[in-house]
Amino acid sequence: MAEKGLAVTLDDVSFSYGEASFCFDAEFAAARITAIMGPSGSGKSTLLNLVAGFESPGAGKVLIGGVDVGTTPPSARPVSMVFQENNLFAHLSVEGNVGLGRSPTLKLTAADRHAVAQALARVGLAGKEKRLPRELSGGERQRVALARVLLRDRPVLLLDEPFASLGPALRDDMLDLVAGIHAERRMTVLFVTHQPEDARRIGQDLAFLDEGRIAAMGSAAEFFNQSGPDAFRRYIGDRGGSVAGSQHIARKRT
Repeated sequence: MAEKGLAVTLDDVSFSYGEASFCFDAEFAAARITAIMGPSGSGKSTLLNLVAGFESPGAGKVLIGGVDVGTTPPSARPVSMVFQENNLFAHLSVEGNVGLGRSPTLKLTAADRHAVAQALARVGLAGKEKRLPRELSGGERQRVALARVLLRDRPVLLLDEPFASLGPALRDDMLDLVAGIHAERRMTVLFVTHQPEDARRIGQDLAFLDEGRIAAMGSAAEFFNQSGPDAFRRYIGDRGGSVAGSQHIARKRT
């Protein structure tokens, strides 16, 4: 099993495409679950893509566990990522899709196959190893994606709204599964969501993005009580927050 999560640092990272520009400067604590929220276009997915290596900074550094990963390709970074589309291969069975987390060529040893079975059991898919993605529900497909994450066993997990298309009850089940996996593996989790309920449910920390920057960071509890920043409270539709309290949340790492 991998060591517990690593800190993720964006050190004065800038990135732009077209007329959109982003600047991120923050440290996400190791082994904690950080919810990333903000209006559409504020840079939430861009931030995750910079950490994963799918985008490269125009300036600044991305560090994972204190190591600059700027020249490290996505496949070699200590990171797993789950997207809203779940990125399953339609022609591969459930166990084949999960097995990719261990071997891109699916040349699996007996130990690998045992690990696949264990991962599927952990996410509640035992007995469905031979099914194809089209034979699964939306929630089951996301469970396959999480099982693949378990097999990869990387210290950083990035979630880009993977449960957005699920109904409330099923989304809660999936969030609880992520929280349970986190409790076992202690990886660093950054998850993008538009749902305040999601952040309340499993978020330990919260980063609020606005206009291409990290406008505020702090504990999730701070954000959801009267000390939450005004811009965040307006974003979630709560206009009862106090302006003075926003000073309690650091804008960047300390």
